[in-house]
Amino acid sequence: MSAARSGTAERPAEGAGGDLLAALLDGMDAALCAFDAEGTVTHWNREAERILGWSAEQAVGKRGFSGWAARRADADEVRERLMAAMHAPGRQVHEFALLRKDGGRVLVRIQAAGVRGADGQPAGVYCAFSEVHAQIDLERSIALSEALFEDASWGVVLVDVDLRPAVVNTRAARAMGTGRTTALGRPLGELITQGVEEVEGALQHVLAEGAPRGLVELWVTLRGGDGDDRRRCWRSGFVRLASPLAEEPVPLGVGWLFQDVTEAKLAEQEADRLRFRCSQLHRAGAAAAECEDPMEAATVLLDFAVAGFADHVLLDVTADEQRLVRAAATPAGAPGPVAPVAGGGVPVPYADNHPALQALARTGPVRASATAAARPRAGEDWASERRWPRDAAHALCIPLRSRGRTLGIATFLRSSARPAFERPDAVYAETVTTRLAASLDLAGVTTGE
Repeated sequence: MSAARSGTAERPAEGAGGDLLAALLDGMDAALCAFDAEGTVTHWNREAERILGWSAEQAVGKRGFSGWAARRADADEVRERLMAAMHAPGRQVHEFALLRKDGGRVLVRIQAAGVRGADGQPAGVYCAFSEVHAQIDLERSIALSEALFEDASWGVVLVDVDLRPAVVNTRAARAMGTGRTTALGRPLGELITQGVEEVEGALQHVLAEGAPRGLVELWVTLRGGDGDDRRRCWRSGFVRLASPLAEEPVPLGVGWLFQDVTEAKLAEQEADRLRFRCSQLHRAGAAAAECEDPMEAATVLLDFAVAGFADHVLLDVTADEQRLVRAAATPAGAPGPVAPVAGGGVPVPYADNHPALQALARTGPVRASATAAARPRAGEDWASERRWPRDAAHALCIPLRSRGRTLGIATFLRSSARPAFERPDAVYAETVTTRLAASLDLAGVTTGE
């Protein structure tokens, strides 16, 4: 095997071919050395010099490592094991403690493979080696990468500089409702319908400025689902990926790690909502207790109840079993306090199937909402037909019961920008109307009294 230096050798390669070989050896990140069939060092590159401290001039031409790069007690074993690769198929991996020029010892991992000459006969051995701790670090990095994309409890997505998924792990694919390969190369907008702007904004920030200091909670709605079951909260962390081979950091994309915390966030929101409503009930009771007029106390109760709960509230009292008279309401055109209706006494012309009359007949709560198809154009007609403010899209009608009688109906209304009333909302509204009915009973506002 001809000798060449990553620099010099005993028989330096001649011409451009030798210069190219020397340049290639010196430019490699791995430490490289080679031995001829007699065990003499023929090649030694700059990375080998960096690890062990011996220059090419000092290494090339030496027989084995004895007396310079290995202790004499170990040198024969090192030489035999390395040269054995000349007659063995494939590569052989060994770990040796070699000597640095300064006298220190370093544990290296060597991959050795045989070299054959033009006649097909064994001509020597070439070796690639690195410090064991560096190799272990590399293996750990590879193992971590594999674990993240196979067994991680977090969703992991590698996003390229065009903000398209390049790698998706199993948990992330499951969270997005897609397959690991199906999501690759697709715009995020094809996977996420609402919240994609926030996600892409976070990714662009990481590419430009680096990762934020803390975790970010992103609410997204996934494509392909119906209702709120596809709205999820992902607690996300980001890392910017840069090439380790470039002289200056070149962004390769973003590592996005997230965990679905929807259930915890919904429970937290529900706890906050309950605390707020309990506080409102307490304040409402204290404020109503200071009112001399029971009807004023009723409007005060509604003022506290509607805050954060509904956009409008209507209070209708019974004229008879089939008719209701408007007693108080919030302003229809703009936000304002609940106030008694001047000139009352005329029954509200509700249609026979009106939700308020249904609640009156059932003596139980009734919920109603404009259909999704009706809201963009006919939502106002839906509300107007029911004698409600034009922006109403969701209604909750609660009968006011006291001493075994129905005294009226309280109707809570929300606009289309807010969610429909649910069962927990009805429970809260019934708690409010129980107190409200007691005030109305005390006020004696029914026709019978």
